[in-house]
Order: sequence, then C-alpha cells, then structure tokens
Amino acid sequence: MKFGGIFSDYKVFTGNANTELAEEIASIMGKSLGKSEVSRFSDGEISVNLYEMVRGLDCYIIQPTCNPVNDNLMELLIMIDAMKRASAGRINAVIPYYGYARQDRKAKARDPITAKLVADIIVAAGADRVVTMDLHAAQIQGYFNIPVDHLLGASVLIKYFKKKEFEDLVIVSPDHGSVARARNMAQALDTPIAIVDKRRNKPNESEVMNVIGDIEGKTAVLMDDIIDTAGTITNAATALMELGAKEVYACATHPILSGKAIEKIKDSPIKEMIVLNTIPIPPEKQLDKLKVISVAPLFAEAMIRIFTHDSLSKLFD
Repeated sequence: MKFGGIFSDYKVFTGNANTELAEEIASIMGKSLGKSEVSRFSDGEISVNLYEMVRGLDCYIIQPTCNPVNDNLMELLIMIDAMKRASAGRINAVIPYYGYARQDRKAKARDPITAKLVADIIVAAGADRVVTMDLHAAQIQGYFNIPVDHLLGASVLIKYFKKKEFEDLVIVSPDHGSVARARNMAQALDTPIAIVDKRRNKPNESEVMNVIGDIEGKTAVLMDDIIDTAGTITNAATALMELGAKEVYACATHPILSGKAIEKIKDSPIKEMIVLNTIPIPPEKQLDKLKVISVAPLFAEAMIRIFTHDSLSKLFD
C-alpha cells in the first residue's frame, strides 16, 4: 500500500548471484531477506518461488549479473516477472555489477550493443527502477527508460586511502577509459594524476606503450572499474615500477578475476589490490594481497533513501 505517495513497507529479496552481500545489505536495513527460492529443474530451467506476499510493496531484488552471467541475468528477469505477476507495488532491480556493460557501442562493423539489449530486457520484464554501481560506460544509464541510480565505488575506495595517509601519492589511470574515474579520485585525495597509454591488440590482451605524468619516487594507485583477466592492471603496475614508482597499489570496483587473473596479481609488483564485493570472490581466488571492502552500507543507505523518497545526491558528497 501507499500512504502519501510513499510505500508503507518494503521487502528485500535475492537470487543466487551474491547472497552474502544481499544478507549484509538486508541486515543493515534492519530486515531479513524475503523468503524465496531460486532453483533449477532437471533440464536446467530456472524456477522461482516467492513465499511471501509482495502485493503493493516496494520490492528490492539484489542480483549482480556476474559469472555465470546468463544464469544470473535470467534469475533476475524471472524474479522480476514473478513479482510483477504478484502485484508488487514497485520493483527495484539492485544490480551491483551490470554484466555485458563492456559491449556498450559498435566498436567495429556488425557489432551488437548488448548493454542496450540487456537494459531493454530488464525493463520489459517489469523493473521500475535500477540501482547499480560503476557502470563501465556511464551512458548506459540512458539505455533505460526507467530511473537508474548509479552509485560510485570510488566513494568507498577514497575513504580507505584517506585512512592510509600516504605521502607523495599519485592516482594512475591504467588506460584512457578510466581517466575520469582516476581524476575524480585524485581530486578527492588532492593528489596528481598519471595515465598509462596502452594498446589492446585483441580482447583481454594489452600492451603498455607509455606513461603520461610524474610517478618517479611516488606511491602509485592504479584505479579501474573492472579487473577481469588482470592483464591491464598488472602490466601497468610493472611499467610503473620500471619507471621509478616507489610502490604500486591497485583498486577496482568489480573483481571478475577470470582466467589466470589471480596468478598474474600474485606474481605482479602490486603491493595490495583493493576491490569491492559487488561480485563474490570464491575461496580459491583469495590471496593475501587481495583486500575486499564491502559496499553493503552504501547500497543499504541508497535503498532506504529510495524507499523514503529522499535525495541520493548526499551519497556522493
């Protein structure tokens, strides 16, 4: 039900993609996760059962579309459809990591724009709002014809590095695509910025060509949104050390960590890799130099503000 334009109550649900994060978010919000079951039929089809009433309520589905991407995306879509058919008042798709975001444009002839396709499917399924974090390309917000709340992981990372109180710090973008993120972080920390000029010969393979900016004798922090195979970030770290950086840290929002990423990070000169828990990291991919910081408090506050119709802009101050 609604009273004065505000829903009288809300419920938080999750699929199987990142249940630990969902439980932490719900706990911060003072809620238990909604009773539901997302399972598989013997042929692999996804089955969704909601065991609580959602009629007229503000509902949140926490589901990053990480690996296995297609399974997690389908879980999200089917949960949205189940809630729509159960007459939920408003369906909020909370997608900490938005899969297919790197396919956001036609890079060559006959390329699909899959990020737009996924947005269309989510809207068609019945979502009323999307809450996400650090889209690979900010313009993906415009692919949706519903409100999108785009949270910034940098706000969490900035707090971490402020506590470190480094001297002679420089924020480094590992490629041209992350310059805006690095610049915003550098401004918040009042530090200079440097840029790694790289060339990508084919997907998941890159080569450092040059470093623009002064990094000699400084503590360098590489800032990116996604760490997939870790080739870009580890190649950049090696180049920075060879060019005279005192030490290298790296940080990113989404730790995909596919292929030989863990081996590359382990063997790299990176002193510490700081990532956020938008994507769950299985035990076999955890190592000493990998530090995980939770985004649950940020998502919880955003979701409460959405429910109460408060401004989210304060979250970016």
